[in-house]
Amino acid sequence: MLQNIALSFQGLWSHKLRSFLTMLGIIIGIASIITIVSTIKGTSEQIKENLIGAGNNVVTVRLSQDGNPMELSYMALPAGVSPADEEARAAVDALPGVKECSLYRSRSYAGNIFWKNNAFSGDLYGVDSHFFSVNGYQIRLGRGFTERDFTEYRKTAILNARAASRLFEGENPVGMILEIQGEPYTVVGVAEKDVTNSPTIETMQDYYLYADTSSGIVFVPDNAWNVLFRYDEPQSAAVRAESTDDMTKAGRAAADLLNEKTVSGGNVKYEAVNLLERASELENLAGSANTQLVWIAGISLLVGGIGVMNIMMVSVTERTREIGLKKALGARRRRILWQFLTEAAVLTSLGGILGVAGGIGLAKMLSHVMSIPTAVSVPACLVAVAFSTVIGLFFGLVPAIKASKLNPIEALRRE
Repeated sequence: MLQNIALSFQGLWSHKLRSFLTMLGIIIGIASIITIVSTIKGTSEQIKENLIGAGNNVVTVRLSQDGNPMELSYMALPAGVSPADEEARAAVDALPGVKECSLYRSRSYAGNIFWKNNAFSGDLYGVDSHFFSVNGYQIRLGRGFTERDFTEYRKTAILNARAASRLFEGENPVGMILEIQGEPYTVVGVAEKDVTNSPTIETMQDYYLYADTSSGIVFVPDNAWNVLFRYDEPQSAAVRAESTDDMTKAGRAAADLLNEKTVSGGNVKYEAVNLLERASELENLAGSANTQLVWIAGISLLVGGIGVMNIMMVSVTERTREIGLKKALGARRRRILWQFLTEAAVLTSLGGILGVAGGIGLAKMLSHVMSIPTAVSVPACLVAVAFSTVIGLFFGLVPAIKASKLNPIEALRRE
């Protein structure tokens, strides 16, 4: 086999221009496919990053009624649903694919939050000790909630950066007293989401899909929630999966567990907000046109394969006397067959490698010039080279069989 490969390279090198022109169809086909696949993969990764947030992998599990999300700010408490306890949270934590879970309560546009004469109508969250780590928040100013804030029912609050800016207009909020629902709460810190866990907003469509348009968020310990609203409300859950691929499974398992432990009947149940499924739908939409382009590019591989067959037939004709001499010296048909098959496979494999290199370069150029997201797929590159080798074997088979069947006496007589 090694000898056949060496002979193949010698033959290709002795006809460099002819070999390159023969490979050109393979090179163009493989380069086109690698470029398109890189664009598809890059677009898919961008969609996932925008919808999910790079490295965050958080699934929201919340109550739904007849398939529609429940907003407890405007609706009565659902019958048959009790608050989840620490045992339920720990059970979700232990589910396969779950890294960490947090239980929280929330009200959108809560109102009745004041500092001096400034009113705030953003979101109010009652959170547990796991909330900030699960959702990727970092304390930028002051401190986070301590264990004593929870156990001693302290009236403390943490603001996100937007709420701090709107309420305190550039002043340091730490130590200030907020009035929430007529109760005094001391601001102990300012938290902000890690930018690496934030969606990428590049177009107006991205803005409407992904942007956080709330006026800001005020966080209080969940133990103090019933001080503000006089009753316990069912919680939502933020479930951080081990990886992006685990999000769907982890979210559904968490919803099933919370339904089992806290829901006793009725048309209300916990459901996971499946961003991964939505990302998949957008990926399919973005990739459908590109998939058609892959098939079109595949036609050039067919044309390239026919070119390989043609040049190998020419090669058999040119080397008739050589084949006859080898057969006269005792070379078997199988030996001749494999020599020509190897030459065809080497020819198309080189074309495949050059095509992969060209495709990667073209993808990088498109990404730089047209700002198109691209991501090179190593498996796709390996498959492309392997496929080009198969093309050589397939289209080189007829010339190789013709060479192996030559009559040595007739071959030696050929001028």
